Amino acid sequence: MISKNRIAQIRKLHAKKYRDESGLFLVEGYKCVEMLLGSDFAVEEVIATEGALRDNGWLDAHGVTTATAEEMSRISAMQTSPQLLAIARQKRPDPDIPGDRPLLALDRIADPGNLGTLIRTADWFDIRHIVCSPDCVELYNPKTIQASMGSFAHVSVHYTPLAPFLLKESSRRRVIGTFLDGEDVGTFAFRENDVVVIGNESNGISGEVAATVAQRITIPSPAKNRPSAESLNAAVAAAVVISLWRLQ
Repeated sequence: MISKNRIAQIRKLHAKKYRDESGLFLVEGYKCVEMLLGSDFAVEEVIATEGALRDNGWLDAHGVTTATAEEMSRISAMQTSPQLLAIARQKRPDPDIPGDRPLLALDRIADPGNLGTLIRTADWFDIRHIVCSPDCVELYNPKTIQASMGSFAHVSVHYTPLAPFLLKESSRRRVIGTFLDGEDVGTFAFRENDVVVIGNESNGISGEVAATVAQRITIPSPAKNRPSAESLNAAVAAAVVISLWRLQ
């Protein structure tokens, strides 16, 4: 059983203000918690139902607090509460961003699900660092963590003013941007250490960031003679670009 006071404390982590003040965040679900426990994040507490403990012997080594399904529902930030969650301490991302490795830059990404999916995609294609503009959605938003499916534990996410950062990076690598007008991504010749910039879901890449872009690329639509979607979802567009880039 978990006390009402403890439940109230954990529920505060649903709010960014308290996450910032406490330096803690919630991780929910089997896959995300498993990835967390195998990482170098400091884990404050693991909470599970008795059923989850019974069915997952590997949890025995982690000093798990047991909770009822009702208590998990009150703690969880998800619509459908999980049987397993953890509270972990935020950490500073690895400050060393290698100049010879691929880099993903995100400009004003607003949706936490998109950010989580972008982190998961970067992880799959072995991109170790993502640089976000300060007005991107927060990494430690519970929806971001959930959508990353544990990849937050493998990818360093940095927040910094993007235009000055990209201007500095342009001295050692190309800055590539995704636009509606640009070179066909299917025939574009990527380099291993390019920076690829993905823009806001509705407005694309801002003018200030666009000024640092050396090469514009686009994903052409074959729907030439009929009405079609105005654009691709930011996370979907990134997945297409990154797959072509990393599989070249």
